[in-house]
Amino acid sequence: MTGIGIIGAGDFGAAHARAIKQVHGLNLVASCRGNNDALAGFTSEHGGRGYTDWRKLLDDRDVEAVLIASPHHLHAEMAIGAAKVGKHVMLEKPMAPTAAACDAINAAVAAGGVKLMVAHLMHFALPCMAARQVLEEGSLGRPLIGSSWIIKLWMEHNRRDWHLRKATGGGMLLTAGIHALDRLVWLMDDDVVSVSAMLGAKFHGQEADDTALLGLRFAGGGLGQVQSVGYRNGAAGYAMDLVCEQGTLRIDMDRGTMLGRDTVWTDLPGSFEPNWMHNALVREWTAMRDAVADDKPVPVTGAHGRKIIGIIEAAFASNETRREHEVAGAR
Repeated sequence: MTGIGIIGAGDFGAAHARAIKQVHGLNLVASCRGNNDALAGFTSEHGGRGYTDWRKLLDDRDVEAVLIASPHHLHAEMAIGAAKVGKHVMLEKPMAPTAAACDAINAAVAAGGVKLMVAHLMHFALPCMAARQVLEEGSLGRPLIGSSWIIKLWMEHNRRDWHLRKATGGGMLLTAGIHALDRLVWLMDDDVVSVSAMLGAKFHGQEADDTALLGLRFAGGGLGQVQSVGYRNGAAGYAMDLVCEQGTLRIDMDRGTMLGRDTVWTDLPGSFEPNWMHNALVREWTAMRDAVADDKPVPVTGAHGRKIIGIIEAAFASNETRREHEVAGAR
């Protein structure tokens, strides 16, 4: 059994805890949260010891790997701290608010000889996995144009003050829109070389963005666009389109994946599951278990996590200058 510790025992920490319980070979042994009452409720429901100081959790010898699901600006310090004491790390997205912080995490992980997986959930969601399989089979040719969007309620029950401020890595793009960006970059299977972006707080009185529109240029000539919108009132949209050399793909998280050919959409069999988010978390933790127990490679590396943050940094710079910006480090 691999002992797991959760740093950030909040709403999504609980979602992870439910998934961990379903993966053979994993055992939740400890959790951390600053609020004593909330922590007591979490450990009562999910088991394990409770800590109000994440450093104390890292001192727990039964903890072999940690999930870090804390506020974004704390990711780097916590991940580096875990790597230094030999704990494997599952790091919730965003990997960190800046590319420099991602570089520091990757350096610490390499020095510590531990596994790091960045928890980009779309890589484990059935509709996205089905689309990836179709693309890898090659019958559609290369994806050339992609559009990906997440349009949802921003002020959900778990929204906190740090989500609203730039200094703490807040904003819709880093919090939720990053899923739409990551999914597009992963399925286009190419590096983004430059970004043109417009961001702002269009629906709420906050410092960080609740709206972002990104235009992407890929190294191989492809083009992409991403919409990240946190509305005040509406209905959710969480989908994407890929236009390939020989056909189209549409991913709808509420329906599954559809294949477009000869002007007709066809549902891709086996690409939809009602409880897709929970099932994706179970797959994510199964992959982490295999990486730790059997030394298998992680499906989502720190290099990929850093790549996504580099694109977002270029988007922020583009918005400030009102010019297209190159992505630092892209080929």
